[in-house]
Amino acid sequence: MNAGLEIQLIAVIVAVACALPGVFLVLRKMAMMTDAITHTILLGIVLAFFIVHDLSSPLLIIGAAIVGVLTVFFTEVLNSTRLVSEDSAIGIVFPFLFSIAIIIISRYAGSVHLDTDSVLLGELAFAPFNRFVVFGVDIGAKAIYSMGAILILNLLFVIFLFKELKIITFDPGLATVLGFSPAVIHYSLMTIVSITAVGAFESVGSILVIAFMIGPPITAYLLTDDLKKMIILSALIGAANGVLGYQLAAFFDVSIAGSMSLMTGILFLIIFLIAPERGFVTIVRRRKGQKILFAQNAMLFHLYNHENDLDEVSECGVDTIERHLHWNAKSLELTMKKLQKEKKIYIEDNIIKLTEYGREHAIKSYQDITSGPSMKEGLES
Repeated sequence: MNAGLEIQLIAVIVAVACALPGVFLVLRKMAMMTDAITHTILLGIVLAFFIVHDLSSPLLIIGAAIVGVLTVFFTEVLNSTRLVSEDSAIGIVFPFLFSIAIIIISRYAGSVHLDTDSVLLGELAFAPFNRFVVFGVDIGAKAIYSMGAILILNLLFVIFLFKELKIITFDPGLATVLGFSPAVIHYSLMTIVSITAVGAFESVGSILVIAFMIGPPITAYLLTDDLKKMIILSALIGAANGVLGYQLAAFFDVSIAGSMSLMTGILFLIIFLIAPERGFVTIVRRRKGQKILFAQNAMLFHLYNHENDLDEVSECGVDTIERHLHWNAKSLELTMKKLQKEKKIYIEDNIIKLTEYGREHAIKSYQDITSGPSMKEGLES
């Protein structure tokens, strides 16, 4: 397998591994917690390194996971005092723990290959050079196997705890009633996030971890309301970002990690604009359509209410209705043309009148409005 294919494979594995827990972080409005964890776990890596003096030791992952959970714990303790908001608590805990790691590295780890640039930026181009050799046989890049193991762990975590994760995400109170602790599931999720982040550090760095953990899930969120579909879409979108990002980097000869992050943003922007239900363009068109429909119904209601009025000429006249509806001439003209085209009104002797179809539509629309939930609630209150 050549280096280019290995890089893309590593990117896909990392993207999918990050997307799985990322879905629940997005749904629980904890996206910024990812940024905090991916930085503060550097302290766990540093402290574990000084214990084992081995950058390849699995204890570094354990140390990072512990600090990641502590980051969440300290943030929630501060937030629970109600003296600071959650984002303010993150803004206090994150720099505090991260700065400790920076000071320790700069003071005591100057001669060790452990620096803030490699952790924050990462470089996928170098990942294929770190080989996994078994009994003298090179079986591929080490990152493929380390992140593959984390991907399997995340997949098993989501599969076996899917019901619990779903309940604590949407209804923590129900979780307590059903007899399992939301706190246990919550901190288990944070542990998985920490393990995933530190596992990806050597290959991609924290910036790309954040992009992969938040970008694909929030993009998928714009496409579906189904949790299972959102998880699958997040994984597919993350994989696509990895492959397309690499192709972009190869074409322009620029940073691979930066290109993948850029592609994550570009794909999100495209979906943000054109998503079928939640896309910006879709929402603008829907609101415009609702505005037009409201104007049409308003005119139909006005004509229906004054259908048998003795002052019909004044209320429904082509030249006078503008004054009664308080509309500008252009809006009135467009609405009338639309209603005429739909055969809901016609003009006779310079008076706007309802067709039989228009009358039926006005009555039905009025009944739909008055029988709606908001109207019922208002009448009952």
